[in-house]
Amino acid sequence: MTRIFVDPAQLAAGELIVTGDEHHYLSRVRRARGGEIVELVDGAGRRARAEIARIADHATILRVEAPEAIPSVPPVIRAAIPIIKGDRMDTCIEKLVEVGVDAILVWPATRAVVKLDDHKRGTRLAHYQATAQAAARQSGRASVPAVSWTTLAQLLPMRGLVLDPSSDRPVDRELERLEGAQDVTIASGPEGGFAPDELAQLLATWTSIGLGPRVMRADTAPVVAVALIRALTKT
Repeated sequence: MTRIFVDPAQLAAGELIVTGDEHHYLSRVRRARGGEIVELVDGAGRRARAEIARIADHATILRVEAPEAIPSVPPVIRAAIPIIKGDRMDTCIEKLVEVGVDAILVWPATRAVVKLDDHKRGTRLAHYQATAQAAARQSGRASVPAVSWTTLAQLLPMRGLVLDPSSDRPVDRELERLEGAQDVTIASGPEGGFAPDELAQLLATWTSIGLGPRVMRADTAPVVAVALIRALTKT
């Protein structure tokens, strides 16, 4: 079934007029027609069935049924990633969404190649959020992971898993301990790896894990880690 995203304030029984990107997706990409059934999701835990009443040049008119809550499936997985150079940041976000991350926390790693000025942060995060939404729609997800800014100081109390290629802890043994967990946070470093002081602060309360004998790129490691956790927990 075709799925589109709507604002939470719009998701209600009755007539709904959809414009912009979602109208374009229905009319141009999916080539939907009147009478077809689509699913509406608000990215915040609700969904509703809707029938296409009419597609006009600049809007799609829907008849929406009563919304319902989408059951959440634990564990909640957060991925703290640095800003990665070039298109690989978008690719990393897309793949994290596809494999099942629930939240993406962007943090300013010392050795990150890309530095984000305060006045550019809002625009860049909005772009990352749009990337996550597009990936959620493409992969059939009913929720959109939130993309937000954080700092190392804010990460420390979460006490999660540090992706450290120098770690000799068996990844399978560490991940087995997550079975039944309700909440998991992973943190990964940039192209140049964690700075020594960053890693020391994290390892004071977090657990380090490696992902095998090879060093993965900054955009690959968090995706592999989330996929492994989802495979283990069968969610």
